[in-house]
Amino acid sequence: MPQSWLDPQLATPADLAACRDLLCGGSRSFYAASFLLPRRVHEPATALYAFCRVADDEIDLADCSAEALGRLQVRLDHIYAGQPDPIPADRALAAVVAHFDLPRALLDALLEGFAWDAAGRRYPDLSSVYAYSARVAGTVGAMMAVLMGERSPAVTARACDLGVAMQLTNIARDVGEDARNGRLYLPEDWLRDEGIDPDAWLAKPVYSPALARVVRRLLQAADQLYAQADEGIAGLPLTCRPGINAARFLYAEIGRELERQGCDSISRRAVVPAGRKAQLLMRILGTALVPAGCGAILSLPETRFLIEAIATAGCPAQSEPALTGPGLGRIEGKVVWVLDLFERLERRDQERRAALENARAEVAAALLG
Repeated sequence: MPQSWLDPQLATPADLAACRDLLCGGSRSFYAASFLLPRRVHEPATALYAFCRVADDEIDLADCSAEALGRLQVRLDHIYAGQPDPIPADRALAAVVAHFDLPRALLDALLEGFAWDAAGRRYPDLSSVYAYSARVAGTVGAMMAVLMGERSPAVTARACDLGVAMQLTNIARDVGEDARNGRLYLPEDWLRDEGIDPDAWLAKPVYSPALARVVRRLLQAADQLYAQADEGIAGLPLTCRPGINAARFLYAEIGRELERQGCDSISRRAVVPAGRKAQLLMRILGTALVPAGCGAILSLPETRFLIEAIATAGCPAQSEPALTGPGLGRIEGKVVWVLDLFERLERRDQERRAALENARAEVAAALLG
């Protein structure tokens, strides 16, 4: 039976199933963590992710990113008019937009971030890195808050902080991989402070203690945002907190693992060991029970436009009854299961990467032979 948000006039269960297939083949972290969210949240989140995935691929693979962005904006026009194109992700997103009153400014910002990626944009300072992260990740945090029924500026600000923090972790972890693809997301003024010429380094990316100091600075910036985000997580409905906490602590632990390997994200890729993931269980569960504080609504200047977009839409938040006793036991079991799922997906990803490297080596050998 369709969920209450899935308007049959806009989308069908088959559309949602197609979105779920895209999610399973995409982000393993989002896929695993989504199982810790209540069904009323993870199903529309799946629809939202599917459109984001399709949009990212369309811009990234297009010969002209500006033209691809224009086509996607027309698709959004149709979605917000309640007449989506006959594409499962578009139909499912139209249902999400209609039910949750999702501000279009958030999706427009996300598409803009994808276009910056495709254009190979570089970032002169930390503020510009924040601006990029606000678009490709802060938007996701803001949209997830909306799906959970939270629109207050205080919680939305912290949701944006979490998204930006996770993106900074991604940037720190993937410095080498990005550089080999001709992309550089580190603040260029930080590189120059360490005597590194960004253009010369990008032409020949190598690890050095100076580069490690830049990566460590970025992780420190992420840690400040993770700490700020904790208060916002405490303001979410209780059944939503374990899923968001799982993503928060697992991503932050990527930073700790990167520090353990000397902030070398050129010759290796930081992966959180299975044993360490299991150790995070009590932190994930324990912080889910911490009551919300009453901190200020301070936000990054670069994410303020997202917070204002949600506040302007002005739909009231929906409350959720407290969860106690056996309910928490069920959540603990789900967290254990999800941590195991993270591990299995991580192994699958490593096997895929190894197979790809072997295939490249075989091609190179054949060409040289």
